Amino acid sequence: MQRIMLKSKLHRVHVTHSELHYEGSCAIDEELLEAANIFEYEQISIYNVTNGQRFTTYAIRAERHSGIISVNGAAAHKAHPQDIQYSPQLVYVDQHNRIQTKRNAIPAQAA
Repeated sequence: MQRIMLKSKLHRVHVTHSELHYEGSCAIDEELLEAANIFEYEQISIYNVTNGQRFTTYAIRAERHSGIISVNGAAAHKAHPQDIQYSPQLVYVDQHNRIQTKRNAIPAQAA
């Protein structure tokens, strides 16, 4: 029996480029590829939270530390730079439910 399992995930990355006339693929900052253990030319699935589109393509390397996430070729019709850029509103209260602080992200857990 073969099981398909989640191997890697880049959660809520934001599309920075959408290049219709570029050879198909998704260019991803090399640092992100390494951190997520995604190989160049590996098949990837993309889920667009703005329009519900789900599609499969392959990863190619973008310049390290560039932050680039570029959806290319025909897939460029399915994801665009202006798609949702979600920022949660987290409210922290004291023991009397009075607001103490507000944040837009959960702090990283320390070891």
